Amino acid sequence: MAFQNQVGVEPALGIPGDFASLNPVASYPAGEGALVAGSGGAKIGSFGWVQADGRSVLNVPPSGSTAAPDGFIHRDLTGQIASIFDESTMLIPEGYPVTLMTAGDYWATSASAATRGQKVYASTADGSASTGAAGAAVAGSVETQFFAANTCAAGELVKISTWSE
Repeated sequence: MAFQNQVGVEPALGIPGDFASLNPVASYPAGEGALVAGSGGAKIGSFGWVQADGRSVLNVPPSGSTAAPDGFIHRDLTGQIASIFDESTMLIPEGYPVTLMTAGDYWATSASAATRGQKVYASTADGSASTGAAGAAVAGSVETQFFAANTCAAGELVKISTWSE
């Protein structure tokens, strides 16, 4: 484990995948234990697609699909630190339960600068979030049902929301 080298003066806004408000939330309609991380795992705080088997969730769409993601992967403490040399992880290992959220307010890291009201796009390569105008053609991404609820620079936390435009 590395030695602490930074002290924050203020608490962090949140962690990618966390709830960002107390607004109502909704999850993907799957039975108990029905969704699990697919081959290679699924990254928390990113978008996920249910694969062709109807059970596995990955941060990429099923082969040949151009559909929007099925939901946002919520941080409900299913990431596992598998190596003694790791300090933390945001990866849900293959076979572990995944919670896909379809509505609500969540924290995500935006790959692009965000302005309140922009649409949130999901990368089809890794499920990461970026923002743009509604209906825009964002290379390598598909439009989601979420909107940016705050302004941020690229690489910073953005509150994504289905309730705020």
